[in-house]
Amino acid sequence: MIKVLVSDALSGEGLKVFQESKELTVDVKTDLKPDALKEIIKDYDALVVRSATKVTKEVIEAAKKLKFIGRAGVGLDNVDLEAATQKGIIVMNTPAGNTISTAEHTFSMILALSRNIPQANSSTKKGEWKRSKFMGVELYGKILGVVGFGRIGSEVAKRALSFGMKILAYDPFLSAPVAESIGVEIAELTKVLRESDYITVHTPLTDETRHMISDKEFSLMKKGVRVINCARGGIIDEPALVKALKDGKVAGAAMDVFESEPLSADNELLKLDNVVITPHLGASTEEAQVNVAVEVAEIVRDALLGRGIRNAANYPCLEAEVCKILNPYVNLAEKLGMFAAQLVEGRFQELNINYSGEITAHDLSPVTMALAKGVLSPILKETVNFVNAVSLLKERGIKLRESKSAQEGEFVNLIQLEIKTDKEVKSLCGTLSSNKQPRIVKIDDYYLELYPIGEMVFIRNWDKPGLIGSLGTLMGQQGINIAAMTFGRDKPAGKAISVLNVDSQVSADVQEKIKKLENILTVKVIRT
Repeated sequence: MIKVLVSDALSGEGLKVFQESKELTVDVKTDLKPDALKEIIKDYDALVVRSATKVTKEVIEAAKKLKFIGRAGVGLDNVDLEAATQKGIIVMNTPAGNTISTAEHTFSMILALSRNIPQANSSTKKGEWKRSKFMGVELYGKILGVVGFGRIGSEVAKRALSFGMKILAYDPFLSAPVAESIGVEIAELTKVLRESDYITVHTPLTDETRHMISDKEFSLMKKGVRVINCARGGIIDEPALVKALKDGKVAGAAMDVFESEPLSADNELLKLDNVVITPHLGASTEEAQVNVAVEVAEIVRDALLGRGIRNAANYPCLEAEVCKILNPYVNLAEKLGMFAAQLVEGRFQELNINYSGEITAHDLSPVTMALAKGVLSPILKETVNFVNAVSLLKERGIKLRESKSAQEGEFVNLIQLEIKTDKEVKSLCGTLSSNKQPRIVKIDDYYLELYPIGEMVFIRNWDKPGLIGSLGTLMGQQGINIAAMTFGRDKPAGKAISVLNVDSQVSADVQEKIKKLENILTVKVIRT
């Protein structure tokens, strides 16, 4: 009998999916202590969790039979993906289950903010009747800026359009034809900030999006703008928001998520009358809870019964012999995509992939899936996985072309990725080293030997004497150890690129110091 452990509360509809399968037996054991979970996990083939259970490396190492972990929800912060992958356990999530719920809550917050509904309700229940105090504003004719135009952002936009609002959308993966078909206008972030009457954020929380709305961004906004965050705490810099609210730059804010939850009683946002606050209710509808429960039960059931894998966060192919051959290339492709996405400038339009060499004898769809996931991951974070990456490209109108050449070129096996944006065309080539580790061997016309692992500092510079020494001295002064350095140049004393693999994070302040060194043109930090 195949055994499933559900260690967090799951709706009855989700449990019913398991109970109706004669091949499966399901045990519900919630509120388990870490040691208790480690003790019993050895008996189960699959584990289903929400956010409470922490699936640590220790838990995974104790699992003897575990094949699948299902997360009822989007975020995977509570699951050690690396440990699961190393042990061959497939982790799946449910990125679409709360889309409508969160979109509706966002729009409810916009309406409540516009008409002062929470404040008016509280006042009236106190026996007051102060109509003039709660003068509101209409949505009709206003501009809504949507930062992040994925599933939730697009659903919010549809509702806003029905209210007669104009939509400005910022999303580097949204193409003009798709935007036009919905009826929204693509815009750079600065335009969204400057022209919008309302700004709502719908991006994952990443290193790039943390505090993406802060003092500088508030200074660009219209006086009287209204700001909404039902996505992730930390996207909006809360102290900067408080300052903008007190200064009158921001007329009001509606917040469902926060950098630290639950909110402490002394949080400044709680003291401001022009702020609407809810306790992380975006997915808190009966329908959303049922949706994610049923979806996670169905994908885990189908995986256990050999009916296919959906929403896999860490594994694109399943046949053991194929995986043995392709896994190193899957890893290479994902790293190549992540590197390229952070290097290129502009809005993505096309991804052109060319495979050459012996690997073309195999079905390379898992490698293409991995490359697509790598390209989307820096922005979309946990909402993209190996299974949905290609479809997400199509949703955003980004063209994906794949070609193969069995003839060997400069390398026995090579993956070439060309990314076209509205600003540039960038080409990168990757292959495997003799020990099957990923390496990037060419960027545009520059040959180099780069291992795309961890934290990297990508520098464009003039090929002049003394550069290596000045870089090494500066990094040493900042306490940053350089693990590896690689260089490529078009000609002696001409333009060159330099890449440093480092052992710790490079702050914005250190990046500015590098930029001030002689013969440095540009600096960018890339993480894979």
